[in-house]
Amino acid sequence: MEAYYPILAALAGGLLPALAWLWFWRREDSRHPEPRRLIALAFFGGMVAVAVVIPIEKFVQPYAGDVAWLPPMTLLFIAWAFIEEITKFLAAYVTVLRRAEDDEPIDPVIYMVTTALGFAAAENTLFLLSPLAGSTVFQTLITGNLRFVGATLLHVLSSAVIGLALALAFYAKRNVKRRYAFIGVLFAGIVHSIFNFFIINTAEEHLLRTFAFVWVGIIVLLAVLEFVKRIKPRWT
Repeated sequence: MEAYYPILAALAGGLLPALAWLWFWRREDSRHPEPRRLIALAFFGGMVAVAVVIPIEKFVQPYAGDVAWLPPMTLLFIAWAFIEEITKFLAAYVTVLRRAEDDEPIDPVIYMVTTALGFAAAENTLFLLSPLAGSTVFQTLITGNLRFVGATLLHVLSSAVIGLALALAFYAKRNVKRRYAFIGVLFAGIVHSIFNFFIINTAEEHLLRTFAFVWVGIIVLLAVLEFVKRIKPRWT
């Protein structure tokens, strides 16, 4: 039984923080909450997306090595950022974004955030498995805390950018919605890439400064959500 403790601990460390953030973000849609089954489906879709992303990232790794005019590994981390953002969007689109319950501008934001949290839960679980298997509990808690305040919120922020783009074009024509979706994925990839760039080029003792960038983005996101809640059809 003890052999399963690292796996159970990693699952708890990956899932519980993501579920806590999910509870927080669902409160932003408390007036007309989305069905729990669709929230669960979006969350599960985000988790499955990790299994899709990993082989793709391994495939592109040999082709995105160091470039002379870029810091080491920068191009690879940019490629990985866009792969993850595209995959999270496709996971949300396939599972929930096409459903009739997606019926107000804030809904795509909530669904994208939920998908991102599912992605982060699975990613964090895999990330924690290595420290848990061969390190001290203290080191694992430090790793988990950094993932909790940093990478998890990064996925929320970048995916929310896509959700906001979809919200702004919620009542527009289909071709406009597609254009906004493309722009949203593009900006999400840029946000994710900027964070990765700072992670690569920041000393470990200054990582919290990099995470502060994400916290500022989350504060801005919460402010923008108040505007999204007031978006109405043009003909009303």
